[in-house]
Amino acid sequence: MSDTHSHTGRRRHAAPGNPNWVRRAGLVGGVVSALALCGAAAPALADNGHRSPKAHGSSVASAHTHAKAGIAPLSTAVSAQRAAEAVEHDSIRASLVAAKERAATDARKAAAEQKARDLKAAAAAKAEKAAKERAAAARAAASRSAQRARLTVTPVASSSPSPTATVTPAATTAPAPTDTATAAPASTDKAASLIAFLKAQLGKPYVYGASGPDSYDCSGLTQTAFASVGVDLPRTSQEQSTVGTPVSISALQAGDLIFWGGEGSAYHVGVYIGNGQYLDAANPSTPVAIHQLADYMPDWAVRVL
Repeated sequence: MSDTHSHTGRRRHAAPGNPNWVRRAGLVGGVVSALALCGAAAPALADNGHRSPKAHGSSVASAHTHAKAGIAPLSTAVSAQRAAEAVEHDSIRASLVAAKERAATDARKAAAEQKARDLKAAAAAKAEKAAKERAAAARAAASRSAQRARLTVTPVASSSPSPTATVTPAATTAPAPTDTATAAPASTDKAASLIAFLKAQLGKPYVYGASGPDSYDCSGLTQTAFASVGVDLPRTSQEQSTVGTPVSISALQAGDLIFWGGEGSAYHVGVYIGNGQYLDAANPSTPVAIHQLADYMPDWAVRVL
């Protein structure tokens, strides 16, 4: 190929030497701008850095102040809460103590009331028992009076003449010989002394509950008479009917106790003095007297001599 051809034929256009230079120039410009900005900001940063300890101190102080300001109300609130809890605990404790004292007081009061009720009940029971005993005694006395009413019309002193009539003059003296004769073989010195004592009481009035020396009821007379010869008897006819040895009415001997009513339930008692007679304190309308056994036969008899 000729030079002409190489120069005139196909002509090349000159290509750029380095297509990236524009980008490089832009990058460099950006870096320079950044450096410029950093340079401008450095004094400010330095100034801020120079002032930061003081500012930091102020910030810390301010934070402490705010913290203290926040702690104070918190401490006050905690103290108030603790005080309230203490008051509440004291109140609960006081309430428990008061409740315990009330319970103790109530218990003492209940015990006292129960004791009072028990005493009242015991007194009422005692009074009721006494009333029943008085009523029973009154009924027994009335029964004795009713059962023995006919005894008042058959005393020996007004009976038909018989060997027993000799007993009447000896009302305040030693027993008549006829008594000791009919009392054998059970008659002893003790029986004779007993009958002598009984006859010494003839004519004395009947008084319920009396046991001498001026008045008697039936069992009071027998108790006192037997005590005079050293024999202790219970107080009532019911009790006296349960002592000694039971004997048949047909085999009575002087000094035997005779009863109207059964064993343990007798309502009247007298003493057989021999010769078909007995002596007793019958009822308020009849003084101590001697009666014919056949006029009012007893139901039960015991021997204690």
